[in-house]
Amino acid sequence: MSDFGLVDAIESGIVKIPRLPVLDTTGRPDPKYFKLWKAINENLEPGERLPGKSGRPKPEVVYREAEGALQQIASQWKERWEQMQAATPGQERVPPVLILVCDNTDIAEVFYRKISGETEMETVTEADVAEVLGEEEEGNENGNGVPKKAKSAKRKTRTVYGRGAIFPELFSNTPDVKRTIRIDTKLLAEAESDDPKKKKQDAAEELRQVVATVGKPGQPGEHVRCVVSVSMLTEGWDANNVTHILGIRAFGSQLLCEQVVGRGLRRMDYVPDPNTGLLTEEYVDVYGIPFSVIPFKGRPVKAPAPDDRPKNHVRALAERKAMEMRFPVVEGYAFALRKNLIRCDIGQLEPLIIEPNREPTATFVRPTVGYQEGSPATHAAPFQFVEQDREEYYRETHLQTIEFQIARMIVDQLTGAAGPPMDRRRRVLALQSRHQLFPQVFRYVDEYVRRKVNFQNCHPCELGLEKYVQRMVERLRDGIVPDDSEGEAPLQPILNRYKPIGTTAEVDFKTTRPCHVTVKSHIDQVVLDNLVWEASAAFRLEASSAVTFYARNDHLGLTISYEYMGIDHAYEPDFLVRLANGVTVVLEIKGFEDDQTKAKHNAAKRWVEAVNNWGQLGRWAFHVCRNPQLLEKELDYLVRELPAAV
Repeated sequence: MSDFGLVDAIESGIVKIPRLPVLDTTGRPDPKYFKLWKAINENLEPGERLPGKSGRPKPEVVYREAEGALQQIASQWKERWEQMQAATPGQERVPPVLILVCDNTDIAEVFYRKISGETEMETVTEADVAEVLGEEEEGNENGNGVPKKAKSAKRKTRTVYGRGAIFPELFSNTPDVKRTIRIDTKLLAEAESDDPKKKKQDAAEELRQVVATVGKPGQPGEHVRCVVSVSMLTEGWDANNVTHILGIRAFGSQLLCEQVVGRGLRRMDYVPDPNTGLLTEEYVDVYGIPFSVIPFKGRPVKAPAPDDRPKNHVRALAERKAMEMRFPVVEGYAFALRKNLIRCDIGQLEPLIIEPNREPTATFVRPTVGYQEGSPATHAAPFQFVEQDREEYYRETHLQTIEFQIARMIVDQLTGAAGPPMDRRRRVLALQSRHQLFPQVFRYVDEYVRRKVNFQNCHPCELGLEKYVQRMVERLRDGIVPDDSEGEAPLQPILNRYKPIGTTAEVDFKTTRPCHVTVKSHIDQVVLDNLVWEASAAFRLEASSAVTFYARNDHLGLTISYEYMGIDHAYEPDFLVRLANGVTVVLEIKGFEDDQTKAKHNAAKRWVEAVNNWGQLGRWAFHVCRNPQLLEKELDYLVRELPAAV
C-alpha cells in the first residue's frame, strides 16, 4: 500500500486532471476566474461590505461579482450534460455534477435560491384583503383624530418553486424533485430544530446520503445536479461524477485547495485503454480555486520598515452600555403610491455600458499538473488551451426575459416587497398595487434598453448578469417618481436582510493613529484623522451640555449610498450624536464643499427622511458643521429647534 499526495496522483493519472483558467478576454495577468475571491474583494465600496470587524462582502454583492463565472461554468456543465444524454444504449449515462463551495451560509443561501428557484413568498388570504379594505372604507383615524395603530399579524409564508437564474430547466427544484441541494451547518441546525428527537449526526448522515448518491437511480440523490456547500465537502465525500467546481471563498492554504478540489478528482472509470494500457484522461473544470505554491516572502530590501509603534485599542466598553448607539443598515428606499401612477424621463438617466474589458466573456482553461508559482499563463504545459464561454447561456436566454426580470425587481423595490417584514395592511396594499405598476415599469425598462444601453459589440444577453441588472434597476428605480397631483409619497428604507441594525457594541480595532480618550461615548477613544478639525469637534462634543453621548463613525459601518457621475459611492458621515432632546444627529464636519460633497449631503438628507418615516429607532436629523468652533452653539440650536424624540 502506498500513500500518494494529490499532485503525485494527478501526474500518475489515477485521478481526474483539474483544468484551471489561464487566460481570459480581459487580458489581465491572472484571469479573473482563477483567483475569483480576490477579484470579488478588490474594488468593493465600504457600503458593499457588512458592518462589523470582519468586513465581509454582502452576499448579494458576492453573487453579482461571481455570476459571470457561475454562468460560464454552468454552460460547460450543460455541454457535458447533453453529451451524457446523447449516449447510446449500453454507454454510461452518469449525469455530471456541479459543486459550489461558498464562504459562509448566507452566501450559500443566496446562490442556492438563485440556482434552485426556491423563494419564500408571503401569503395574503381573501379574508386579509376584505379586512384591510374594510379598514380603508371606515377610515384610518379614531374619533379623536389620532391615527389607528396598524394591526399586526404573524407573517405567513410558503415555499414557491419558480424558475432559477441558471438554466432553470436543468437546475430548478420542484416540490417533488430536488435538482439543487444545499449542505452546510445552518441547514443542519434547521433540520435538527424541525425534529427535536433527531440527533444532529442523523441529520448530517441523511444529507450525506443524498450527496453521496448523486445521479444514482433509485438512491436519495438520484436527481441532484448541483451541490451548494460551505465547508462540509472538504473531506470524506467520494462521489465520482463531479465534473465542475466553483470556489466562492478565500483559499489561504494549499491544503484547503487540495481538500476542495479533491472532492472532484475521483475517476469515473478505472479500466485501462486496451491499446495503450493506460487510463484515459478525465477532467474536472475548476474555477476560483488557485492551485499554487505559497512561498515564504520576506520584506523587500528597499521597502519601508513596518509600523511598529504601539497601537491604540479602540473598543466599546461594557460599563457604558447605556451609551450604545444603534442605526439601520439601509440598502435602498421604497415609497408608498396612492394611485399607482408613475413617470420616468429616460432621456435624463445615465447610460449603461457593458464592460467586456472587466467581465470576461470567454476564458481559456488548460489541464494543470504539479505545483506552480505565479500567473498560470506563464507556465509551459503539454496541453492545449480550451476555450470556455457563455454560448449555452445566450442560447437559453432571451432579452425580453431579462427585461421582465428587471421590471419585476424594480416593482419589488417600489412596493417594499424586497425589504423587511411589514404589517398586514401594508402587505395587502403592496400586493394589490403590483399589477398596476408592472406594465408601466416594463415600458420604461424596454425604452431604456433601446436608448441607453451600450452593448459594445457584446451579446445582448450579457445584460442579464447581476452586475448590469443591478445598475439598471438602481438607475430606473431612482428615476421613477409618482405621477399624481398629491406630491411625492413618503420614502421608506429597505434594510439589509442579513444585518438590518448596526451598533457601537461591535466596534473593536487597533490603530497607530492618534486617539483621544472619551467620556460621553460607548467607545473608549475617538480616532483623530485630522488633528485640527476632528480633535476640535471631539472636544466640543464632550463639553456640550446639548450632547448626551456620541460615537465616531470609524469601524462602525454606517454608510449612506449615493450616485455621482454615474458611479455608486458610499458616504461615511463623521459622527453620530444623541442630543439632550433624544434626537440622533448624523453629524458631518466639513470645510470646503465641492459638487460631490453636495451629492453626499443630499443623500444623507434622503436617508434621514426615510429612517424617520420608518420610525423604529427614534427621530433623526442631519447637520453639517463648517466650523468646529461653532459646534456647541449649533448643537444648542438643534436641541431648541428640532422636535423632541418620542
